[in-house]
Amino acid sequence: MTRYVGRRSPARRILGWLLVALLAGGGIFAVWIYQQLGTLGTESVTPDVWMLSGLGGNVGVLRSERGAVVVDTMTFRMQGERIRETAEALTGREVEVIVNTHYHYDHTHGNPGFPPGLRIVATQRTRALMQAFDHDGYWVSHPEALPNDPFTDRHEIKLGGKTIRSSFLGRGHTDGDLVVQFVEDRVLHLGDLLFHRRYPNIDLEAGGSVREWPATLDRVLAMDGWDHVIPGHGAITDRAGIEQFQRFLRELWAQVQPLAAAGRTLDETLAAVQLREDAGYRAIVIPGILQLDRDFVVRRAWEEASGAVRTRAGMGGESARVAAP
Repeated sequence: MTRYVGRRSPARRILGWLLVALLAGGGIFAVWIYQQLGTLGTESVTPDVWMLSGLGGNVGVLRSERGAVVVDTMTFRMQGERIRETAEALTGREVEVIVNTHYHYDHTHGNPGFPPGLRIVATQRTRALMQAFDHDGYWVSHPEALPNDPFTDRHEIKLGGKTIRSSFLGRGHTDGDLVVQFVEDRVLHLGDLLFHRRYPNIDLEAGGSVREWPATLDRVLAMDGWDHVIPGHGAITDRAGIEQFQRFLRELWAQVQPLAAAGRTLDETLAAVQLREDAGYRAIVIPGILQLDRDFVVRRAWEEASGAVRTRAGMGGESARVAAP
């Protein structure tokens, strides 16, 4: 009898090829992620202000005569280290202050990449949300990187001839987002109160609100003394960029709220909504983790309008879910 040693069935050969392909693909993906973590795009806003972009929310950098200010720190400690190095290279000054616009990890988890004891500004609400939604014990492990200069409504720093003014203006993306104004440079950093030509995250569980977001942006538009706007995600913009995003939010609520009030189901609402103000918007997708697209924003608006969101008592609308961006 003839024996065929080492020969595999077609099914087993295919399975083997798939395993090799998955391992190779995983390795390629890991290399890509590592490269992305070390790569920062740099764009000048004014002679003393830059926007850094990469794997996470946009970062603002301000140069003063006494030091640099960084607004938001992206997603990983490695990125925070790279942001600090880049900020110091751009400004010729050491970083003196961090401002966290809100609690999401793609804007705060780079904080540990900066020296302990650095001044870190955020709203009281953002600090509370960072602790309540601690991601796998991240802030328990890095308590020194939590905001140590929290405020409720308004905060101002004078540093080397520059004024850094932070304000809480109302609910939107969460109920703790602040607006940063670099006064002398006439620049606003809105964090995730503004997704420029991107579908936004609406973190209802952390107090976010489609219904109230446009009114918060009205208060931003009423502020004096600014020309340029750094969004949380997307390209540098101006007043027109805020107004367009505001029109999108109003249209979203105006179409979804009556349907929810009439008892329409989520599927019926998704089928009925016909948005126009989102023309040219891009989805934000992290495979297997996050997908911010038209269906997502309609679902979030329907959940708010119908009262379908389950919250955790005593936390002002929070759940155990950590959202990003």
